[in-house]
Amino acid sequence: MAKRRSKRTEDETRAKIEQYEAFVDKRLKPDLVAAIGVRDKVLEQQKVYSDLAKNIKLLQEQKLTKLRTMINLGSEVYGQAEVPDATRIFVDIGLGFHAEFTLDEALGFICEKDKMLSKQVEQHTAQVASIKAQIKLVVEGIKELMNLTS
Repeated sequence: MAKRRSKRTEDETRAKIEQYEAFVDKRLKPDLVAAIGVRDKVLEQQKVYSDLAKNIKLLQEQKLTKLRTMINLGSEVYGQAEVPDATRIFVDIGLGFHAEFTLDEALGFICEKDKMLSKQVEQHTAQVASIKAQIKLVVEGIKELMNLTS
């Protein structure tokens, strides 16, 4: 009778281990990959705005009013462009909208946008850390259950 109970307990423990492993593989790991992907997109946006701020500062330092440049037409095909008035620029403000700014206004907007994006990066980083902690906790639980069956 004691052997039946221990056999049954071992089978239940193995089933629990498999459930926890499935939970880690099917839920936590995909959540982690998704959270890292979202954080990386926000970091990429932050870099784009940072690069734009550097370019605006360069325009201001050199006091350029006209500009010749190469623009990406799509699929890495570039064409020459001439900007007759480089004192005003259009900036993507989100949701597919662009606003016309003076260079100083654009720098102010970019500064605020950078603060917002930094907060988002912090939130997503905390979410990634939380998911990693959950995975570690479940893995430790699995190890303990495996030691019980040994």
